[in-house]
Amino acid sequence: MQILSTYRNAHISAFKAREVTREIQGLSVAAALDIVAFSPKKAAAMVAKTLKSAVANAENNAKLRVDSLVVKEATVGEGMTAKRFQPKARGSAGPIRKRSSHIRIVLTDEIILPTRNDKAASAKPVRRTKKTEAPKAVEAAEVVETAEESTSNEETK
Repeated sequence: MQILSTYRNAHISAFKAREVTREIQGLSVAAALDIVAFSPKKAAAMVAKTLKSAVANAENNAKLRVDSLVVKEATVGEGMTAKRFQPKARGSAGPIRKRSSHIRIVLTDEIILPTRNDKAASAKPVRRTKKTEAPKAVEAAEVVETAEESTSNEETK
């Protein structure tokens, strides 16, 4: 069963809040609460509040056990942007955007197994170009043999 909790119009940009939600995705609730509790970011307190709300929803509304819950999804979307202006030089105005975000956490009591696509998506792609491509490794024995051959050729001349 899936349990949903949403914190709407959190006064933090979505870019900053996503750093915290990426860390807790796929973890058990206890581990996620530990990570959020020791994170020094402002978004950690907001994510913790949303996570605790989701846990309370699971306990009271769905009668689920807390120790079996896993964070299935933790996403942050952009919310409303308040637009303000600050005076600048020579009578001009500079825009100020006060961003907000919507934090959404989905908990589940089902076992989440990584699929083949998840592994491929999480692996970092390796990009090589001709400039950065490493030369083939030459074994030390071949280097010694070629060095011996060159000295023996010099001796015979």
